[in-house]
Amino acid sequence: MARPTRIAIAALAGVLLAVLPLTGANAQDGQARTELAPTMVVLDASGSMTGPDPDGGSKMDAAKRAVRALVETAPDGAPVGLAVYGTSTGNSAADRERGCQDVTVLSPPGPVDKAGLAAAVDAVTPRGYTPIGRSLQVAAEQLPQEGPRSLVLVSDGEDTCAPPEPCDVVRTLAGQGVDLVVHTVGFGVDDTARAQLACIAQATGGTYTDAPDAAALQRVLPRVTATALRNYEPTGTPITGTPASDTAPSAGPGQHLDTIGQHEKRYYAVDVPAGATAYFSATVSFPRVQDVNVLDDFNTLQLRTYGDGGEDCHAFESEQTSRSSDGAALTVATTWDGATKEDTGSASGDRCKGGGRYYFALEWDRVSAGVPARLPVELLVGVEPAVTDGGPVAVLPAAEFVEPAGAPRPVVGGGSFAVAGTLDGSGSYTDVLRRSEFVFYRVRLDWGQGLAYRVRFGATPGTGLENVSPVSTRLYAPTREEIEQDFMAYTGPDSVLPTNSPALTTVPVRYGNRAADVVGSRTQSVAGWYYVSVQVGAPSEDNGAAAPVPVQLDVSVTGTPETGPQYAFASAEARQAGPFGEGKVPAAAAPRAEPAPAAAGTATSSTVVSPLGWAAIGAGGALLAALLVALTLRRRRAR
Repeated sequence: MARPTRIAIAALAGVLLAVLPLTGANAQDGQARTELAPTMVVLDASGSMTGPDPDGGSKMDAAKRAVRALVETAPDGAPVGLAVYGTSTGNSAADRERGCQDVTVLSPPGPVDKAGLAAAVDAVTPRGYTPIGRSLQVAAEQLPQEGPRSLVLVSDGEDTCAPPEPCDVVRTLAGQGVDLVVHTVGFGVDDTARAQLACIAQATGGTYTDAPDAAALQRVLPRVTATALRNYEPTGTPITGTPASDTAPSAGPGQHLDTIGQHEKRYYAVDVPAGATAYFSATVSFPRVQDVNVLDDFNTLQLRTYGDGGEDCHAFESEQTSRSSDGAALTVATTWDGATKEDTGSASGDRCKGGGRYYFALEWDRVSAGVPARLPVELLVGVEPAVTDGGPVAVLPAAEFVEPAGAPRPVVGGGSFAVAGTLDGSGSYTDVLRRSEFVFYRVRLDWGQGLAYRVRFGATPGTGLENVSPVSTRLYAPTREEIEQDFMAYTGPDSVLPTNSPALTTVPVRYGNRAADVVGSRTQSVAGWYYVSVQVGAPSEDNGAAAPVPVQLDVSVTGTPETGPQYAFASAEARQAGPFGEGKVPAAAAPRAEPAPAAAGTATSSTVVSPLGWAAIGAGGALLAALLVALTLRRRRAR
């Protein structure tokens, strides 16, 4: 039965505003893999870094402490490298030619060697020129030739070797199809250097951050690097969907990786034993794209279910998102229980009942402006066996939110379900989100347990449109089906989501919830990892100077764990693997599936990596005449 996507468009007078996996291979085993983007940190070691820092010592001393803090907080095995410029020559006119080529790679972006990096940066002596453009070229050459990758540049001034201008350098890299995001940090910079560093970041869809003193630099550099590492590569077992059901590939439980083209439909087959329930979801993360009109900034994913012989089972799901250019992640999911119904083997309609092979057709229907012709899609497949004992039937009251005790703990959200940051039970957790970030966190719920949470957005300086961003949070089941969401316009002061209740909540997880009269409870019928996403959109006037937003997640995990249902697994191997393949032995990271040729008449393009955009709507210069908040409310389920 179709459940239409609801889009809320709110108009307010005053201003004009347009409102980030291993789930599958290892989704519920507590062993989350981190598919992190290889990242090079580029550090200014020019002569100006010998100058004093307001907090005492030299700027170079402060930078070294910040790099050590970065190294200490980097995840084990994170692919972080380090390069410096300005260490091999002086900064006289006679040194200019050599000084403008003076870039040294201290460590390539392999698994982070914390002791080695700390020792290497301690040995740096600042003295020379500031070849920012050249340093970006050299650092980019150290990164892999394929897949997302990131640079983090720290500088206390502008390029002293231009031309070429650093902005032109990164635009050239983007024009060559290099999937590169550059984040920049200005360490005590003036307006000219700030503008140049912001331009570098915006040209690649990255972020610019001011660090006026040593304390700020030590605080923000680890966070900016964590953001860079969130530029992840989608993962999964390669699979290639087909345009018709009769040739569809078989997808077993676990996570798979394919690509999908604009307005294309891809079929996948799933074998579902009699009495079993099938789950199928698809997630697409859209790239950040510059200057997209809000009215053209929608994407829609549709999912249909078919039975034997391609019989239409009339099960249709549609999800869409606005502000796709902010790097939104969109998921469409379905729960198919046709195999739990008796197949009489006679009428054609019975092809959608009983055990057998079912087909799930995914279509990228509505397409926003500026996106590539094809994008990766992560597919999660689950086959939950019939049960011999479903356990307690009654639906318990929704989890109650309890104010967390104890000091907040830092956590780094991930760019996808697969690399979601883990919230280890009840408590408060802190992160910092850049503008136009969409990140995921996960909370483990056993049978009988429920979740209640809220998101606090900390205060940031500024009162104009450059500090106004859309923010949202969504709650997902282990199947990636959305349970609930809320959103608002963040304007700078402390703010909290949800806006009209103490918390977003689940009911305690029970197998019997799927048959509940209360529709909103039906998604909470599988134990495992429940997911929370938090998004901070691009500012209304994106000049690159908006501060990152401190985020605090206050979490309550309630209820006493219960004995779950007794599944009728077909074999010991199936029992070990689990419904979502979560118990399978992890395979090596799979390469991205080869894109299929685009259909005739379909435009093709390479991945666009460009600044986060905002297109103003309105007549003439009347920017402050109206405000349009366009945001998807995808199936906000009432309980």
